[in-house]
Amino acid sequence: MWNWMEGQQNRMLETHAYVLSVVPPKEFLRDSRPRGEAVVQGIGEAYFTLLEMSPKRGMTLHPQERVSIERNAKSKIDHVKRRILYEDLVPESATELPLVIEMIVTKHEHRYVQFFNEAAPITTRKHSLQLLPGIGQTLMWAILEERKKEPFRNFDDIAARTKLQNPKKVVTARIIDELREDVKRWLFVRPPKREDDEREREQPSRR
Repeated sequence: MWNWMEGQQNRMLETHAYVLSVVPPKEFLRDSRPRGEAVVQGIGEAYFTLLEMSPKRGMTLHPQERVSIERNAKSKIDHVKRRILYEDLVPESATELPLVIEMIVTKHEHRYVQFFNEAAPITTRKHSLQLLPGIGQTLMWAILEERKKEPFRNFDDIAARTKLQNPKKVVTARIIDELREDVKRWLFVRPPKREDDEREREQPSRR
């Protein structure tokens, strides 16, 4: 049974993240000189946690760059400031998000193929495979029948043996839906935590 997310919410710590964008210091209307410090918006590699991070002084970061956010690790990131929500993303980050998610899904393809091989029913009337965009009852049964014969090896194998075209983009679309909180169940993303409409702040990874 697929239970990657089950019981793990308190242990969902990210060790690496991908840069979505670097947000420059804010500019004030009466003074064009930048004030404050730049922040980096990024996404965790393991659980797709959206993060706001502080870069080390003098470091140059680029979208899609992979960085370590572990404590005391050599990195261009000084520390993680807080966890953010999809609605907090600047336009540049929102544009970069699907590309970066697809990069992560491609890199860890085996993890998402495992979902197709192990996904289980949610109720007597609903299967977790049906939570993926474009998978209805007919396609669900086709996937279940094929995996009984032999586990799927990769995304290409899924596409070749079923009528599900481009499984990677299907998984990517589901992850984006979860980040937008347009779902009732989370398959791949660390579930959001909202308390009194305040953001959950991450413990700084380094000082």
